[in-house]
Amino acid sequence: MKMVFRWYGEGNDTVSLRQIKQIPGVEGIVWALHDVPVGEEWPLDKIRRYKELADEYGFHLEVVESVNIHEDIKLGLPSRDVYIENYKRTIEKLATVGVKVICYNFMPVFDWIRTDLYREMEDGATALFYEKAKVDAMDPDELVRLIAGNSNFTMAGWEPERLRQLAPLFEAYKSVTTEDLWKHLEYFLERIVPVAEANGIRMALHPDDPPWPIFGLPRIMTNRDSISRLLQLVDSPSNGVTLCSGSLGANPDNDIAAMVREFAHRIPFAHIRNVRHYENGDFIESSHRASDGSLDICDIVKAYHENGFQGYVRPDHGRHIWDEQCRPGYGLYDRALGIMYLWGVWDSLEREKKGKKG
Repeated sequence: MKMVFRWYGEGNDTVSLRQIKQIPGVEGIVWALHDVPVGEEWPLDKIRRYKELADEYGFHLEVVESVNIHEDIKLGLPSRDVYIENYKRTIEKLATVGVKVICYNFMPVFDWIRTDLYREMEDGATALFYEKAKVDAMDPDELVRLIAGNSNFTMAGWEPERLRQLAPLFEAYKSVTTEDLWKHLEYFLERIVPVAEANGIRMALHPDDPPWPIFGLPRIMTNRDSISRLLQLVDSPSNGVTLCSGSLGANPDNDIAAMVREFAHRIPFAHIRNVRHYENGDFIESSHRASDGSLDICDIVKAYHENGFQGYVRPDHGRHIWDEQCRPGYGLYDRALGIMYLWGVWDSLEREKKGKKG
């Protein structure tokens, strides 16, 4: 596996490239142009600036997360073709700096959803938390104030220009069914995947987070069957999935290790993190250690190892520990600990494999 680390860029992250360089085994940064409005073509000069920064520390830029999808594409509006053309040109530009994987999602209106960005845990650490009853009773505008109200950082997936149109968007989605959303995704992929293929890039769709409908909006990337359907929409190595153990793992019915074993050949990018479930439907993001959460992270890593996984892996959301002041879920310390835990499991499996061969 190839270990990478998400970085939000100059002036938009508390973690520096110098610090990331000191985490063993990290070879690339996962990046994006967070200041470019969704749907616009990415400027080549800004792309090259990231290349210069990465080169200074010996990192590659092979994974982008995310080139987000304009709502007109998800809604299937006639204007979607303009945004799809912009997306194609962005793919071509990204290929010039060595990008191999583009992570994206197809969630209507909202990206990831939590009700508490810094919920205190038993040991004094804080973490992202989802309270089911609160979401069920919450108004969408209240959620926007909670998530997008963090003024210190851009919040990926919560772009201000989109959220300012919240009421019209909800109205527009009233007529969009789950099947409609699948058709709109297929339309997008049929036009994008050939361009990705031509440029040596694999598209990797991120699951819905959490993997169930929110506020009556359709959500389609939620389980094993939806991954299978995605991969059949356009049967190409350039049409893949970002398998996020935490997003899919928020639903206790999802067997993440089984998904890895079934779809490993179509997973160019993996997010590995743990969550702890509660019986009332709440969940909190724990440390990466298997025994600290509800997911068997050891078996998930083993599933990748069994399949000779050579894709990209990053530790996903971490806790906020040792009084670190950072963007929600994206501090330095706990993600670095997560990397060392993942390497520990992987290295043990490697040693066991070599021992059997010997």
